[in-house]
Amino acid sequence: MDEANWDDYIEHARQYLRQPGRIEEEELGYKRDAERDLKTMRDALLAGDPDWAGLFMKGSSRNRFNNLCDWRDRGHLENWFRTDPQGSRDAMQRLWAPGDRPGEAPVSDEDVLDRIRAFAPRMPEQIKGRGVRMRPISVLLMALGIERHPPFKTTEFKKTYRRTGYPEPAPDADEAGLYGHAIGFLDRFIDEARKRGLDRPGDRLEAQSVVWALLNQFPARKEPAAESGGPTRDGSGQDSEPCDLTALAAELLFDAAFLREVEALLDDKRQVIFQGPPGTGKTFAARKLAACLAGSPERVRLVQFHPSYAYEDFVQGYRPTLEGGQPGFALRDGPLLDAAARARDEPDARHFLVIDEINRGNIAKVFGELYFLLEYRGEELRLQYSDEPFSLPANLHVIGTMNTADRSIALVDLALRRRFHFVEFHPGEPPVEGLLRRWLRKHAPGMAWVAGVVDRANRALDDRQAAVGPSYFLKPGLDDEAVRRIWKHNVLPYVEERLAGEHDRLGDFELDRLRAAESDDGAGADDAGD
Repeated sequence: MDEANWDDYIEHARQYLRQPGRIEEEELGYKRDAERDLKTMRDALLAGDPDWAGLFMKGSSRNRFNNLCDWRDRGHLENWFRTDPQGSRDAMQRLWAPGDRPGEAPVSDEDVLDRIRAFAPRMPEQIKGRGVRMRPISVLLMALGIERHPPFKTTEFKKTYRRTGYPEPAPDADEAGLYGHAIGFLDRFIDEARKRGLDRPGDRLEAQSVVWALLNQFPARKEPAAESGGPTRDGSGQDSEPCDLTALAAELLFDAAFLREVEALLDDKRQVIFQGPPGTGKTFAARKLAACLAGSPERVRLVQFHPSYAYEDFVQGYRPTLEGGQPGFALRDGPLLDAAARARDEPDARHFLVIDEINRGNIAKVFGELYFLLEYRGEELRLQYSDEPFSLPANLHVIGTMNTADRSIALVDLALRRRFHFVEFHPGEPPVEGLLRRWLRKHAPGMAWVAGVVDRANRALDDRQAAVGPSYFLKPGLDDEAVRRIWKHNVLPYVEERLAGEHDRLGDFELDRLRAAESDDGAGADDAGD
């Protein structure tokens, strides 16, 4: 472990703690007020008071809880208490079992971790992700004594681990593992402070409060790289920082300037749409770019729109369920709310929602009030099925793909166009122009003639929005037989559909004729420029 990192961190803690009353005013006061509310709720639950859940709803609505637990998670807990009173009471009794009350034995760390493991699987399924679930659990644990059981936030602890050089949790750590690792860090922080002559932080609550304060008050000197082979932020053993766009451009055979331009567009509006004919690699490029900019594929969610896709599928809606063996309906979050929750839990990382075939759905109906929120990030609206205000986090980006060749798809309305930047993917324009030729030179140099044939077919088709894309042919082991099969079963049916009513022109698109014409002109792919 790097002592210099601890020296730097403890010095910042010293500067913060030497300011009289600051930690009490900024960090400790509201947390201790919340602890008192939670202890009142716990006492009511253990005494058999049927109104304990009402006390929770009343207490958790106070401002003091705003920095401790996301309002959406509080809402899911409240809905759980209301719709499943017996099941939620049983689960809460496991978490809040006697201990740390007058005359009771203190709750040990091992006991707390066991309680977390018993409680977490019974939580509302809308609270997704180990780190996300542990945050409200840690708030509930404050009722057992906040000095030993302080609140927890995944991002804050991850940043501090990296800043101090402290190892991160195991990639497969469950909720209890994440929390146990965090309190282990707080104990280490207290010990390191003592070694350097500080008598504070004096307990885990003060240590946790300093952790939160330093993230805002003192910038990190430099976050150390993760140890080789050790767990990292995405648990993959690889650092989950954004990747090098130049390297991604080389992989995609694009110009790096194009990818940097798309990144700038995302930074501007946070939403872009890749539009062009089929087979131009829009979805492939969108997913690769999103994972690169996010630093991890775990921060990328893919959905595909279709004519029957609705607001209730995308945002939030009621779904059939069984409650106590009886059929009913439960409110379920869609991929948009799930992606927003993940982004909100990692505010310093980019998260992406990739919407494939975005114009195949009834966009105005699917998006609903999100039309407003896409443009006004930070503003809040009430969703159709929720009384709670909702906003789109600034670090959630959207990449849509749009097929311009499908005549059955309605045009995108101007309201959506104003909220997205549009990026062209056309065979005759960068980044797709020359892509097939570049790929063949690298992977199948003996098949370079295919690029000239496709270019000639597109000139004959003379339809920018429906040109034949290169993706049909970007296949390992491409040979003459494979090209003939692709041409017969993919390209020609597509061309025939585009030339409805002009069947006399189909002869111009026979593969042998196009290849012969390409050879006669001496415009083979080997001699053609990009």
